Amino acid sequence: MEEIKSTKRDPYQALRYREFNVFLLLRFAIVFAWSMQFIVIEWEVYSLTKNPLSLGIIGLMEIIPAVSMSLFAGHIVDQREKKSLLVKCILGFSVISFGLFLLTWPKVVGGWSTHLILYSIYALVFFGGIVRSFMGPTIFSLLSLIIPKKVYPNAATWSSSVWQIGAVMGPALAGFSINWIGVHWSMCLVFGFSILSLIALSQISQKPIINPKMGESMKDSLMEGITFVFKNKIVLGALSLDMIAVLFGGAVALLPVFAQDILKVGSEGFGILRAAPAVGAFITMLVSAYVPLYENAGKKLLIAIFVFGLSIILFGLSTYFWLSVFALFLSGLADGISVVIRQTILQLKTPDHMRGRVGAVNSIFVGSSNELGAFESGATAKLMGAVTSVVFGGSVTLLTVIFTALKSPTFRNLDLKRDMDEHQKLE
Repeated sequence: MEEIKSTKRDPYQALRYREFNVFLLLRFAIVFAWSMQFIVIEWEVYSLTKNPLSLGIIGLMEIIPAVSMSLFAGHIVDQREKKSLLVKCILGFSVISFGLFLLTWPKVVGGWSTHLILYSIYALVFFGGIVRSFMGPTIFSLLSLIIPKKVYPNAATWSSSVWQIGAVMGPALAGFSINWIGVHWSMCLVFGFSILSLIALSQISQKPIINPKMGESMKDSLMEGITFVFKNKIVLGALSLDMIAVLFGGAVALLPVFAQDILKVGSEGFGILRAAPAVGAFITMLVSAYVPLYENAGKKLLIAIFVFGLSIILFGLSTYFWLSVFALFLSGLADGISVVIRQTILQLKTPDHMRGRVGAVNSIFVGSSNELGAFESGATAKLMGAVTSVVFGGSVTLLTVIFTALKSPTFRNLDLKRDMDEHQKLE
C-alpha cells in the first residue's frame, strides 16, 4: 500500500487512497440498495394488508436470523479473507433482490393469493437477515485493511457519513420511485445497485488475514469478542445508547402509515418525507469532514441523540406536512452525528484481529435494532395507534439520554482527541 504523507485536520486525508474511494462507492451502493429495498417492500406489504403489524413482521423476519447468526458470522469473518467473503454476501443479496423483483411483477404473481405473496416476501427477507449478519462485520473489518492506522479517524468519518447518506437516500428514492415507476421497477433499481457494488468490489485487492489465533475454537473466539465489548465501557455505552435510540425512535418504520392515513400525501409525499432525513445526513457529512467530532465526543453524542428524540416526538405530534418534513430533517441531522461518532469510537477502540466479532456485536446492538425497532413500532402502533407509538418511542429515547448523562460521567466526559493523536503518529 502506498504511503501518503498526511496533514493534521486534512478533511480529505482518507480520500487520497484509491481503494478507500472504491470502498466508499461499494458501501454506498450496498447500503443504498438494502435501505431502498426495505422501504419498497414496506410499502408493498402495507398496500397488500393495510395492517401496521405487517410492517413490524418485516423487521422481525430480518432480525431473527440477523441476531441469531451474528456472533457466528463474526467468528467466521475473523478467520477468513474479507474480499472473498464479501463477494459471497453481495451475491446472496443480489439473488434476494432479484427474487423480490419477481414477487412484485404482476405477470409472475398475477394468479397468486395475497397470503402466498406475503409469505414469499417474508421468506426472502428472512434469508436477507442471514446475509446481513455476515455482511456488516465483513465491511467493518475490510475498512481497516485498506488504509493505514493513522488515517482511521478520518476514514471512519467518511465511511460513517457515506453509510448514513446511503441509509436515508435509498429510502428517499424508494418513495419517489414508487410514485414514478411503481414497486416492481423500483426493485429492479435495487438489483442494479447490488450489481454496482459487486463491480466496485472487484477493484479492491485481496487482503491478508490478521488474526494471531487462527484455528481458535468458536467458543473461545466468541467469548473473547463478547468479553471485549462488555468490559470496554466506552464501546458498550456507545452501542447501548444508539441501540435504544434506534429501537424506540424508529418512527420511519411507520412512514407508510403517516403518508397514507394521517398526513394523506400519497407516494409523492412519502418520498419527500423519506428524503428529509437524507438532507440532514448530507449536511452532517459535509460538516463532519471539516469540523472534528472526536473532541468532547461523549457530550456531542448525548446531545445528538437527545435532539433525535425530540425530533421524533415532534414528527409524531405534527399534523402539518412541512412541519413533519422539518422534524425528519432534524432527525437525520442528529442521527448522522451520532453514527459518525459511534463509528469513530469503534474504529479507534477495536483491535484489528477482533474487528469481525466486534462488528458482529455492533450489528446486534445497532444494525438489527433497526428491524427490531420496526417491529416495536408496528406492534405498538397496532396497540396504541401510530401517533402514540411514535411519541412513546421518542420519549423513551430522551429518558435514556438523561439517564446515561447522569449515571455515566466517564461516557459523558469522553474525548477521543488523545486516541486520534496516537493514530496520527503511527507511520
